[in-house]
Amino acid sequence: MSDRRWDEQVAYYRRRAGEYDATAYGALPDAGDRIGALVDRLRPSGDVLEIACGTGMWTRHLAVHARTLTVIDSAPEMVTLARRRAPGATFLVADVLDWTPPRRFDTVFFAFWLSHVPTSAFDRFWSVVRAALSEDGRVIVVDDQPTAADEETYVAGSAEVVERRLEDGSRHRLIKLPRGPGELTARLGDLGWQVGIERVAPDWLICQARPTP
Repeated sequence: MSDRRWDEQVAYYRRRAGEYDATAYGALPDAGDRIGALVDRLRPSGDVLEIACGTGMWTRHLAVHARTLTVIDSAPEMVTLARRRAPGATFLVADVLDWTPPRRFDTVFFAFWLSHVPTSAFDRFWSVVRAALSEDGRVIVVDDQPTAADEETYVAGSAEVVERRLEDGSRHRLIKLPRGPGELTARLGDLGWQVGIERVAPDWLICQARPTP
């Protein structure tokens, strides 16, 4: 993916920060309870790293289980909102693809982020994840199931780039590539990960991965 497209995606989320909760989770009944129950079941323990925290909808629940919580997002507006929900966490504003983890973590978590990573950056992103993870650590991924693509407007000639409109009427292009269990298992297996995947009806997918011994 070109730097221009990546920058445009970041700009979209910076501009969307103020309306994100209403547009991303407002249509989901009891979204906070659903997120909390799922995090309680997954139990992301130890020193936890969250990538692409958004407004902190997941961050506040991660903080309940984590010994320490480090959070990264490329949009400072998102970080400002997330910090209010988890004031005890350590927040960093950085582009994860150009970021060097300062330490290793027991759990690396990201929700609804992997589908924004284009095919061209997939291996690079997972190399950052691997550098951040302790030898016996665990990666937890929550994302859309592939059917989410049916709700997007894809740019002609692209299977990755979508166009979205914000409440102010502005139009933006970004990556949206929901991956199914088969694709994730194969791609991550090739990169040296052991993967377990489950569908959370009707719309979410959970992937847990550990480095292959």
